[in-house]
Amino acid sequence: MAKYQIVMVRHGESEWNKLNKFCGWHDANLSETGIQEAHAAGKALKDADFKFDIAHTSVLTRAQKTLEAILQETGQTDLPIQKTWRLNERHYGGLTGLNKAETAKKHGEAQVQIWRRSFDIPPPPMEPDNPHYAEILEDPRYADGPSKEEFPMFESLKLTIARTLPYWNDTIVPQMKEGKKILIAAHGNSLRGIVKHLDQMSDEAIMGLNLPTGIPFVYELDENFKPVVSMKFLGDEETVKKAIEAVAAQGKAK
Repeated sequence: MAKYQIVMVRHGESEWNKLNKFCGWHDANLSETGIQEAHAAGKALKDADFKFDIAHTSVLTRAQKTLEAILQETGQTDLPIQKTWRLNERHYGGLTGLNKAETAKKHGEAQVQIWRRSFDIPPPPMEPDNPHYAEILEDPRYADGPSKEEFPMFESLKLTIARTLPYWNDTIVPQMKEGKKILIAAHGNSLRGIVKHLDQMSDEAIMGLNLPTGIPFVYELDENFKPVVSMKFLGDEETVKKAIEAVAAQGKAK
């Protein structure tokens, strides 16, 4: 029997998703399509009669704007929101700002797939000469964390999960135990980390998981927080399939 329910959504398409760039901790805004996707996500949640007690998101604009649009559509603009760097996208290190298709042409699709989807192989580190180095490192939103020692210069999925799961276990799970209905608006890789944990996916299996932008998905969990229902998307099958294929195609040379 399901005792808990939680809804997650990857942010709508960002300006850098549209340009097919590695984004990571760069603070890209939503594209026009992304804004539409975010509002569609809100409408889907409203149509399914979802109401929430609290929402969690990252410190990045694309996730926050997605959440904002959802709460507008569901009529819950006064919902308490907790923002944390622990739900940020994976830090793409030295790849930040590079075009995925051009990088695939230069280094080969197999190498880009490893950088994008492998479990424990990180991309090259972000060096001080990267045009986005100071912008990210000096962002005032990180004044309260991560600490200088924790601040990543690159992340594999394994490292992303290592900083995301403590937030899941120490903040989100206790709120669910209190009976709170929770919405998480975050990123492809921070959410993949939670999905891997919940569904006990192997390191190999998680490499093949592509989460579509702007389509909410639901987990129903038993009293031990084991899934009774896993990743139930609120969207018709064909739309979800096309959105997943679009994400999978991003790292291919054109």
